[in-house]
Amino acid sequence: MAPAAPATSVSRASRPASRIAGVALAALLVPAALLTPRGASAQAARYTLDPVHTRVMFELSHADYSQAIGTVSGSTGELVFDPQDWSSAKVAVSVPIAKLDMGDADWSRAALGRGLLDGARYPVATFVSTRVEPVDAAHARVVGTLTLRGVTHEIVLDVAFNQLKRYPLPPFRRTAGFSATATLSRAAFGADAWTSLVGDQVKLRIEAEAHRAGGDTDIAIPTQDPTTP
Repeated sequence: MAPAAPATSVSRASRPASRIAGVALAALLVPAALLTPRGASAQAARYTLDPVHTRVMFELSHADYSQAIGTVSGSTGELVFDPQDWSSAKVAVSVPIAKLDMGDADWSRAALGRGLLDGARYPVATFVSTRVEPVDAAHARVVGTLTLRGVTHEIVLDVAFNQLKRYPLPPFRRTAGFSATATLSRAAFGADAWTSLVGDQVKLRIEAEAHRAGGDTDIAIPTQDPTTP
């Protein structure tokens, strides 16, 4: 999720720390500076996730025989950032847990059962960023709150920026691509059934694409459907 560094006569070591952090964060949440002609006034930009080309994959131990793999397609969300104020960058995503696919209908229904993902009562999971910790021009740690099964915990996504360029098919929108990974405990979110059969550690992998959007730069923070245990 790495654009070439612009030519400069100033050494990296001599750049102010805030400038280095700004460049790294720009690379993570789609470097809108690349879309702004030199000398033009910078403005905040908004991007929307492409639900067709955004997918969440997870894996966890199946009784130590193998790593069971599931996927969820159809996630929606938005990214907002100002290339001159990277601290205001935001990301908010909704993941339709009810669309879980374990590769087998019976297994998918079992995974969505009450003791695991409880998809009937909590069909959507949400992630909302709270801060970004740049690593380098192409990588960063995105810290945020994940709400799953009605339980909210902070998690950290290790994100790689793949590229940003004009999509080659109509309507030729500017499109950014990202890859991300994270690890979490399913029991921490109340999915604690079948401990002798299903491992607790869940490894997440996320592949995402986002299109440049028009209009204002506000984003809707996703909320859970009103459900009760």
